[in-house]
Amino acid sequence: MNYGKKTWLIPDCFLNSVSKNASVSHEAICVINTTDEDAEIKLTLFFENREPVLGFSSKCGAKRTHHIRMDKMTNEKGELIPRDTPYAALVESNVNIVVQYSRLDTSEVEMALMTTMAYPVD
Repeated sequence: MNYGKKTWLIPDCFLNSVSKNASVSHEAICVINTTDEDAEIKLTLFFENREPVLGFSSKCGAKRTHHIRMDKMTNEKGELIPRDTPYAALVESNVNIVVQYSRLDTSEVEMALMTTMAYPVD
């Protein structure tokens, strides 16, 4: 099986620094890899008024899923993704994958969960 695309875009990402709940506000880029080869995933982050940040990477095993927790992600320089800063993500893989984005916002006692499919690029 070989579903998905190698390139995906997520235009609305945001890591909230406030948590008024036992759960921490976080995002996840959720990946499914239906191929027989491990997916080597690269992330590039884009911002409104600063240069893109490179060097974030992850893996998703062959015929596996992987939830990339953005609040725990560091790039090759050890930099965290900034909180309270809107950004967009370019997700690139060496094999076809399917990408979904989820955000758990616990900035209020009543938590909010948002999820959407990423935009596949041909």
